[in-house]
Amino acid sequence: QVQLVESGGGLVQAGGSLRLSCAASGSISRINAMGWYRQAPGKQRESVAGITNGGITNYADSVKGRFTISLDNDKRTVYLQMNNLKAEDTGVYYCNVNARMYIGSNNRYWGQGTQVTVSS
Repeated sequence: QVQLVESGGGLVQAGGSLRLSCAASGSISRINAMGWYRQAPGKQRESVAGITNGGITNYADSVKGRFTISLDNDKRTVYLQMNNLKAEDTGVYYCNVNARMYIGSNNRYWGQGTQVTVSS
């Protein structure tokens, strides 16, 4: 089993910053990639940012230049630094991990989600 523990969400004014963290633990042999998704009320879950264990990153166009994703492989923790937040960034942010398991399979897991609310 794999556990993902997220933290760092909250309420912030537009223009402010937040830093999300997600720590993975369990029967993981290797982290292949980790990422953040978000779901706004009434909308589908969307990808925000992702990073591979080699440091290759990708971002949604809407967050480029404002958000930065990073990965600490030793701690198996992914971070999302969010600057210049906008009201449209409001939503539940979910952590995702693509991991190589000790039994040899590659599996994906989701965190429980953390609420980010940006007031305008």
